[in-house]
Formats: sequence, structure tokens, C-alpha cells
Amino acid sequence: MEKKIKVVVVDDHDVVRKGVIAYLQTEDELEIIGEASSGRKGAEMVKKHNPDVVLLDLIMEDGDGIEATKEIMKFHPDCKIIILTSYYDDEKVFPALEAGAFSYMLKTSSAEEIAEAIKKAARGENVIEPKVAGKMMNRFRHQEKKPHEELTERELEVLICIGNGMTNQEISDQLFIGIKTVKTHVSNILSKLGVQDRTQAAVYAHRNGLMRD
Repeated sequence: MEKKIKVVVVDDHDVVRKGVIAYLQTEDELEIIGEASSGRKGAEMVKKHNPDVVLLDLIMEDGDGIEATKEIMKFHPDCKIIILTSYYDDEKVFPALEAGAFSYMLKTSSAEEIAEAIKKAARGENVIEPKVAGKMMNRFRHQEKKPHEELTERELEVLICIGNGMTNQEISDQLFIGIKTVKTHVSNILSKLGVQDRTQAAVYAHRNGLMRD
């Protein structure tokens, strides 16, 4: 007989918790080994029963889903935690995933989708709500932006001048802007690039292919 997937369901709304469990119990591959109505009780349940997958609500009294996730990951890092919530704003999504949640689903998901997500989690395949996946991609793209992409067009022109070894006065003459304006641009450039001086800024410009022929 194939080993069943051991599941713990944690949600502070009895109707939701009981309803989800009632459906999951119809799935031959799944075995509900525990349930809890708070994050703290859920973490204790996991510690006691060592499930394969935890279906975890996010907003609860007496220990929310994020704190419960952190606690569970400390003593049971192989456990797959599926967040099942009504929330998908940045303040909830990223802390939950950073805490160690494996999948993130909304309560608008069907019972069949939840059951399938549990089976996938047991196989090491995560499920991320499309709205959440979009947020993750946006954050990833933002994190991948290079420092010079934050420069204004004028700042980029000044950086290229710095890369060409020009002084502030020469940059002022070249771009027809005041010397004080040049100094302001240089200061902003150093700050945005995270470099200490003009030499490092010039090296950055050359290394990142910003110098024009």
C-alpha cells in the first residue's frame, strides 16, 4: 500500500477548517493527522505529529501564519507549508515566503485545487497563486536592476564624462551646465552607484559598458 501524505490543517475559522478537512478526507492519498485553530497550536501540532504538509492560514490570533511558519521551519525544515489565505498584499506575501512557506494559495481556490497542491507539495512541486507569482516577478526584476539604471539621463551623461577623465569644469563646459549643478550630479551618481569617489565611478562606467564610442 502506498504511503499516505500526512497533513495538518491550521485555520482559526472552524467552518473553513472543518470544510477543508471534510473534502481532504475523501482523497485516498491524504491522511489528516491533526488540526489547529491558531498558529501557536498549529506549530505544536506539527512538532508532535511530524506531518508531510501543513495547510496554514495566514491571519490568526495567538500566533499568525508567518510566526508559525518560522517556528515550524526551526524544528521541521522538511515540512512543506502551504499558505491558504484571503490576502495577497506585499506585507503578507513576502514575509510568509521568506519565513519558509512552500506554496501560497488564496481561499478562492477550489477544494480540488487545494488537494492537488498538497499532493504536489509532497512531490516537491510548489503552487503559487498567479497574483502572488506576478508580485514575485516584479520584485525579482526590481532586485535585478543595476545601479546605473537608477540614474537620470543627465546623470548618465555626467558619468560618461567622468569615465572619460573629465574635470567638473570640463563637464560644465561640455554639457553647458553650471559647476554647482555638475557637483550635485556627481554626488547623486556616487550615491546611486554605491561608490566612494570619481575613480570608482569611472571604473564602474567602463566595466558596465556605458562608455560610448
